[in-house]
Amino acid sequence: MTTREQRQTPQQLFNDAVLRLVAAERRVDPYVRPLFDTVLRPPVQALTQAALQARLRHRRPRTPVALAQEQPLPGEAEATAEIIEVMSRFLRHTYKPGTAQRAGNTKTYGVVKASLQVHGGLPPRLRQGLFAHPSTYPAWVRFAGPGPLSPPDLDDNGILSIGVKVVGVPGPKLLDDEKHTQDFTGISAPTFTTPNVVENVKLQRRIGDGTPLLYFLGPKDSHLADLVMQGLYARTHSSPLETAYWSCASYLLGEGQAMQYRFVPRDRRRGRLPRHPPDDYLRDALARTLHRREVFFDLLVQPQTDPVRMPIEDASVVWPERLSRPVRVATLRIERQELDPAEQRARADGLSVNPWHALPEHRPLGNQNRARREVYVHLSRLRQEMNGTPHVEPGAGTFFG
Repeated sequence: MTTREQRQTPQQLFNDAVLRLVAAERRVDPYVRPLFDTVLRPPVQALTQAALQARLRHRRPRTPVALAQEQPLPGEAEATAEIIEVMSRFLRHTYKPGTAQRAGNTKTYGVVKASLQVHGGLPPRLRQGLFAHPSTYPAWVRFAGPGPLSPPDLDDNGILSIGVKVVGVPGPKLLDDEKHTQDFTGISAPTFTTPNVVENVKLQRRIGDGTPLLYFLGPKDSHLADLVMQGLYARTHSSPLETAYWSCASYLLGEGQAMQYRFVPRDRRRGRLPRHPPDDYLRDALARTLHRREVFFDLLVQPQTDPVRMPIEDASVVWPERLSRPVRVATLRIERQELDPAEQRARADGLSVNPWHALPEHRPLGNQNRARREVYVHLSRLRQEMNGTPHVEPGAGTFFG
């Protein structure tokens, strides 16, 4: 037994043992995942969501909740402040000046040039903000891994993330550090890791202790349903271009109306995992595909129609499609391009993706989003200060133009 293992607590040893099993599963996942997703994932998700809906009914507020109505949580401000403090400390202790990475959605696979085409003929209730008129906007898209570190891809790629920065958007914005952008963010699972920001603090503490699994499995405060939902979508990806991305959180769709959204790849083909995947095989797959062809994602919007069963303040609940069918409102086109590694690093360093880079008509909703306004701004500034890289608002034609 090593000196490090001798210093570990039983809880840390258990956590690490389970994570080693998960790492082993990732190597066989590509062979069993298609059958699992087809046969087992739908019924398991239905049972898990039924349990989460029951939790919602148990916690239903005494006063009626309206569509798009927010309800601040007790302890929300304190939780947000603690998250900022914990993540800031992590960045300062983990990275030397000039090497700092993001504390979440850490590993960049690529920051690529794209365009977003808003479709015409949308239903009147969807013609809000960015979707009010058919138009085509330049965009930049960041694909990334989960974090908070950047290990080899095969060791940490279960849930991927996307950040879409639409450029040249007229009108006032909710943050004053960018004047012409509308940002969209998502992950490759329909629910977030934690239901709300207060619970997220508990997970951050467990991460600091080296026992994140005990957040989900703790006997006195279990979050097993959230773990199951993440596990249903945590897969060994073959490319960042081959998975759907969900917003998980909610956003305004004009006054008095809320939405969630998702980016869905139009091409359903899946590449093969390399037999011996290199450390950065997802970055390589992204570059290889865009060298050969363009890629399309459909942007789908799901309006909120039931304020209880489609909650704004609980990111662990999937909004039922039987209550509101997602509607395609735009197409994200990622053009053919060559990805130069040095330019990719520079783009990633200068880029700040924040859902509060938004039109008022798409104001972020819910406690997780309210926390993001403070957390993302603070951590982005800290990272860029540590690296001596100023914040960049990309131009339409060139990133630094």
